[in-house]
Amino acid sequence: MAIAALNSAATGLRALSTRIDVVANNLANAETTAFKSSRCNFEDLTYVVLRQPGARNAQDQISPAGIQVGSGVAISNTAINLQEGPLENTGNDLDVAVEGAGFFRVQMPPSIGNGEGFTRNGQLFINEDGDLVVGSRDGFLIEPTINIDTNYETITIANDGTVSVKLPDQTEQQVAGRIQLNRFPNPKGLLNLGSSVYIETDASGPPNELNPTEDGAGTIRQGFLEASNVDPVKELVTMIKTQRAFELNSQSIQTADQALQTIANLRRA
Repeated sequence: MAIAALNSAATGLRALSTRIDVVANNLANAETTAFKSSRCNFEDLTYVVLRQPGARNAQDQISPAGIQVGSGVAISNTAINLQEGPLENTGNDLDVAVEGAGFFRVQMPPSIGNGEGFTRNGQLFINEDGDLVVGSRDGFLIEPTINIDTNYETITIANDGTVSVKLPDQTEQQVAGRIQLNRFPNPKGLLNLGSSVYIETDASGPPNELNPTEDGAGTIRQGFLEASNVDPVKELVTMIKTQRAFELNSQSIQTADQALQTIANLRRA
């Protein structure tokens, strides 16, 4: 009936509206360091079975197909695209990128939520206490903590995460600490809090802390940052497809409404 068509088209409009929101967010973060794009996955809703496939008719014959009418569509999930973004050479000694699947572990400030978070944003700074922090709006303390004498002359971050500094009164560099990386059984199950920070969930599984270069955690590249993995061309194509699908669902509503008007006018004829 036309009422079912109205309901189905309405679910399509709702789902496509969410997809537009996701695509718009991807495009807005096309220049965000280490940003991971998302995509909407759809699933069809419950079907009304008017005739069961394989049912027998009055002549005891088996029907080769039934009559099933769907009730629309819904967003099943939004999947994070964890493909590694391109590495950009910044030349800054405190910029680091991960070549691999690992995440940095950070201590989140109270403004976002106390506890541990995980990020691939390698824009590092040294705070007033000499600790390495990720330079987001709030500043996330790298864990395990690495403290550096702010009078250092040079700083080197090796591929295995070892942080070494040279002070003015020294002839050789001294090891200040080591950056660790973390892997998850299901990284797509991480909860995104914004500020390029994710937290562990039951879906992601617990983190496995590793030294860089070990067990697929990845290596550290000093002087580089991981760029956003958003493909603007792909996102714009998705936006156009979504817009066209939105228009088709709107047309379905108009057609169903016209059918209802025709039925209503039958009484007047």
